[in-house]
Order: sequence, then C-alpha cells, then structure tokens
Amino acid sequence: MGVHRNSPKNSPKGFEKKSSTTLRFLFDLDSKSNSASNNLRSPKNVGLSCESEHQEVLSIISYCSFIFSFADSSVSPSQQDLKRLKLNQLLSMVKTAKRHLSDQVLPSLMSMLSVNIFRPLPPPSSSSFASDLPDDEEVVSAPSPAWPHLQLVYEILLRLVLNEDPKTLCNYIDNRFLINLLSLFQSEDPRERESLKNVYHRIYSRFTFYRSFMRKSMNDVFLNYVFMTERHCGIGELLEIWGSIINGFTVPLREEHRLFLMRVLIPLHMTKGMQIYHRQLAYCVSQFVQKEPVLGGVVVRGILKYWPVTNCQKEVLLIGEIEELVENIDPDQYRKLALPICTRIIKCLNSWNSQVAERALYVWNNEHFVKMISSAAEEVFPVLVEGMEKNLKWHWSKSVKQLTENVKLMLEGMDPSLYCKCLQETDQKEFRAREEEIKRKQNWEMIELAAAQNQLVQICVSH
Repeated sequence: MGVHRNSPKNSPKGFEKKSSTTLRFLFDLDSKSNSASNNLRSPKNVGLSCESEHQEVLSIISYCSFIFSFADSSVSPSQQDLKRLKLNQLLSMVKTAKRHLSDQVLPSLMSMLSVNIFRPLPPPSSSSFASDLPDDEEVVSAPSPAWPHLQLVYEILLRLVLNEDPKTLCNYIDNRFLINLLSLFQSEDPRERESLKNVYHRIYSRFTFYRSFMRKSMNDVFLNYVFMTERHCGIGELLEIWGSIINGFTVPLREEHRLFLMRVLIPLHMTKGMQIYHRQLAYCVSQFVQKEPVLGGVVVRGILKYWPVTNCQKEVLLIGEIEELVENIDPDQYRKLALPICTRIIKCLNSWNSQVAERALYVWNNEHFVKMISSAAEEVFPVLVEGMEKNLKWHWSKSVKQLTENVKLMLEGMDPSLYCKCLQETDQKEFRAREEEIKRKQNWEMIELAAAQNQLVQICVSH
C-alpha cells in the first residue's frame, strides 16, 4: 500500500474544508466510534447494517493512512487534529471490541499501521551518538514532530498484538515486518523507542514461532554496532528486551545462549558509547552469571580484556560491574580470578583521576571482594601492598590518600606478617629500581663523554 502524500490532490475528502473541533463535533465522532465498535468484530451472520458499519470503519482507516509531514505550513493544524481524533476512534474500537477483527477490517488496519510506522527516518545528528561526543557531554534526544499520531498508531498495534490470535496476525506480521520494526530502533525519539520496545517484546512473547528469528535479528544489530558503526540509538532498549528473555532461560543454558554472552554481550563493553546502555548490559550479564556462576570467570576476563585506557567514565562503571560480578561468581573461582581482578583494581586505585581512584578504593567495603582477597592472599598481597604504598607517597588527592590509609589498615589486620613481608619486598624492589636508574644515568653520562671526546678528536684532526 502506497503512502498518501501531503498534497491537496491526494488529501482525503474534507481536507479542503476546514474541520471544526467543536464540542458537538467531538460528540458526533464519539457516537460514531461507539456504534462502529459494537460491530467491529464479525459475528457468524453478517447483516447489511454490519456491512455498512464495516465500510465506515474502513473509511476511518483510509483517512488515517494519510501522512502529514508536519513541516508543511499550508496544512491546517485542525486537519492534523482530525486525524488524531480518528486514530483515537480506532484505538477505542480495538480496545472495546469483544471478538476478533473481521477479515474485511484487519488487512486494511495492518496496512494503515505499516504506512504510518514504516517511514524514512531523518538523518541522524552527531549529538545522538555518544561515540561522536566528548566524554563530558551527554547525548541529546530529538523528539519526532509526528509523535501525536505515532503514539496512537503504536498503541493500536500493541492492542492488536495482545488481543488477536498470533496465527491470524502472522499473515501480516512476518519476517519482513519484524526487520522493518527493528530498523526503527534507530529513531532519535526516546518515546518511539520505548513504544517499539513494548511492541517488539510482546511479539516475542506471543509469537513463539518467531523467537529464534527475532533473537538472531537483534544479534545482527548488536554485532553491526560493535564491529562496524558504533552508531545506534536503540541499543539500550534492545538490551532491555534481552534482559527479559535471559530471565526466562532455563538451566543448564543452551550453547546458543552461552555464545551470545561471549560473542555479543562481552564485546559490547568495548564501545565508546557503552555508558549510554551500561545499566541494561550489566543486568543481562548478571542474569547469565546468576543462572550459571561458572560463567563468571569468562565474563570477568572478557571485561578486563576490553578495559578502557583513557575513558574515566567507563572505568568507574566497569569497576562497579566487576564488584557486582564478584558477588555472583562461583567461590571456587576466587583463587583464579583474584590476581587479574586485583591487578586491575590497583591500576585504577593509582589513577590520577580521583573519581576512578575513589571508586576502586570503595570496592574494599564489599565483603565478597575481601573474601576473594583472603582466599588468594599469597598471590595478591605483593601487588596490593605496592599499590597502596605508591598511593600514599605520590597521589595528589587528600581524600584518595585517606581512603588508601584505611584500606592499608584493613590489609594489615588481615595478615600482619604477610603485609610486613610484602612491604619489605616492595622496599627492596624500589631500592633495586633506584640503583638501576643510577647505573643507567652513569652509562649515559659515559656515552655522552665518549661522544664529546670523539668529536673533539675529529675537530683536531681536521685542522
């Protein structure tokens, strides 16, 4: 079905005549809506009156298929209001009708919904993508001017998905429809993405025969975002859908779902715009680890692999995610993960960015983290003690130094003898480093002196 264009020739009847939104006009529309909704669903014996009412409904649907550009100043606002009123009529009919939609109405209604929803999106603005912005700037949303109409269209579609038989709707909601719906998640209007999320999730819940296809389609969007473009507005909403899907997985997990964790969710941590959807991403990952704690090791190593180098905001978020994962992973993996986790935490603790350093120090308030340290004290204490002493000597922030002193007292209380041993080893290491630095300087001085003498000899020979 083609899209009606916003021109006088193609306008529905009555557009030339300015519509009046008086109280009497609204009452008339409401009375027509009630009369049509009573017979919208087809009974076994369709009479002549029902046929005429179907025609009235089809006329409303045809009217709503006209698309306004909302940029044409020649179109009266009353015409746009009239379409909104008629969409409200259709929504009321779909809500109040008690039987399934007739074969006369459903095809036209689905065609009207497709015409309104599936449209070319405007070119994206750079302020819509975190990858295009400096770290200290936030993403700015771009509301769609057509939202007063789109909102009602999405509500009608949602009602159809909830009320109609999936076997009947599958003639209209097919793979192509789902792909087109998925492409709209790139809309810059957060209200539209929220409506899309609700519709797409309901389709996934009711249309069980499409679930595998829908999961694969969403995975393709994620992979294209991570490895190709890093430009997409709807990653957070898609991850919210996945969070609900993962919550329904049974244990033991299927191999397909484990691969999704390793090949899609973990790489999503490496994008520059991760902070926009990190809350939803962390929830999805946490769901996997809660269902199978042995996956905690895979997740932790994957996050450490993609740890940011210069993005402090991402570091703060990932420290919090690591802390949450430590609470859920299998305690049998504590010894294996303690050293790589502590090595990263110490690097964050020594960061010149005070927010990163303080967030790393607050991890020590977590009893699960402290328990992990205790289980592998021999391996991790040398790293911890060296990091603490470095902070106390060199860090510029007084609050970071104070927090470091508190953590140092905690470590000394855990194993005083081991802490003293590691402190002595750290002092010896620093002493050897100073000696090596002195030797290096002496060697460079000897080389420079020899070069100067050689240059002097060459000058004398030339004269």
